Amino acid sequence: VGSLLSSYGWYILLACVAIYLVVQKISQNLRVRASSQQAAAEAAIEPDVVVRRQEALAAARLRMQEELNAQAERYKEKQRQLEEEKRRQKIAMWESMQEGKSYKGNLKLSQQEVESGASTSSAVPKSKPNKKPLRGGGYNPLSGEGGGTCSWRPGRRGPSAGG
Repeated sequence: VGSLLSSYGWYILLACVAIYLVVQKISQNLRVRASSQQAAAEAAIEPDVVVRRQEALAAARLRMQEELNAQAERYKEKQRQLEEEKRRQKIAMWESMQEGKSYKGNLKLSQQEVESGASTSSAVPKSKPNKKPLRGGGYNPLSGEGGGTCSWRPGRRGPSAGG
């Protein structure tokens, strides 16, 4: 027995593990099959439960579809209003151009009127603060002056080292 285990021990161990896994898989399949047969038997016994479940599912789908249709209708209406507003702005811009006025300023005024009409609060438009330039007026990157310590120098001429 000792010589048998010493020469075939690993093979016997692997065979036992494989048999255990096969038995577990078969028992799981049997349990699933039994539960599906039981569910089929319950469905056959109570068809009114199945009918009620299907009706509830159909009603839920119908509600979701109606909600989706309502959202699509609201979106279409909003798009229609935006297109109408753009069309009005283009007409106003065209009319102001025909009169010889500045159409851009007119467009900005109409947008501010729309925004003020849309918002009920009395918001004061923000004025832009005076911005300082980032560099002094005498800065020229090509002259090499005023740029600090950084400067670009061309590489040396001659054959390249790599290659």
